Amino acid sequence: MRPVRFVALGDSLTEGVGDPVGDGWRGWAALLAAGLAEEPAEFTNLAASGAQTRDVLDRQLPAALACGPDVASVVVGVNDTLRCTFDIGAVATRLDEVYAALTAHGAVLLTACLPDPGSMLGLPGALARPLARRQRAVNAVVHALSDRHGALHLHAHEGTWVTDRSLWSADRLHPGERGHRLLAVRFHALLAEAGRATGPAPSSQPESPAPTRSAGLWWLATAGTRWVARRCTDLLPQLLTLAVDELRHRARGTSARLDLRASAAVSAALAALSAAEVPDTAEVA
Repeated sequence: MRPVRFVALGDSLTEGVGDPVGDGWRGWAALLAAGLAEEPAEFTNLAASGAQTRDVLDRQLPAALACGPDVASVVVGVNDTLRCTFDIGAVATRLDEVYAALTAHGAVLLTACLPDPGSMLGLPGALARPLARRQRAVNAVVHALSDRHGALHLHAHEGTWVTDRSLWSADRLHPGERGHRLLAVRFHALLAEAGRATGPAPSSQPESPAPTRSAGLWWLATAGTRWVARRCTDLLPQLLTLAVDELRHRARGTSARLDLRASAAVSAALAALSAAEVPDTAEVA
């Protein structure tokens, strides 16, 4: 019998950023791979820092299908929310295609929803709320499509693990070793409950100490500044416009309209996917 094949798709979270081992990253997916079966799994990590849903569809998916995975994880979407080109309809279409392709090849699909980057970074409310609204939209799409494609879905967008700083790396955006281990343990539990993980659960105990507060401050003053600068070139002009719109609605007491607008966009995106599945009777005839 051949080993279980596990392929991980996504961005820096799945790449393992925040869980350094040697000169590279390990991360939750590598930790999970060790517990999928009694024998070591064939693990391929295609995730890349900065990846958006377009990158997963165009670059990672073909490579993943070529591996013939038994288990495939797709955790992506945060980087889409950090771009001025954000379009929840396009995100939904890409994720639907990725999920469908992997499950059509018989892979057990793992997905997750995530916390929004604005709250994790502690941005001011007028800046954080638009990002949070976008992440909620992505999470709503991931929820719906995970159910549609029978994925094993991990709810990781809220809870004590989000506010427990000991679980996060100095950058405040990626889990530290403890956080990655927690994700691996939770995914393993989902797989074990479904009868798809027969190996031992990953250990939740870290091998390295959690980052100190001074390490976090140093990151914000050095690498954090560069991280923000790289994204500001693309996102900041639009984010400032969104913040002004946010403040204007709050002053008028109409903030609920922004939430309703985002919800309507999600509904339209999902409805468009459903409509695309219905054949045109005129063409069939």
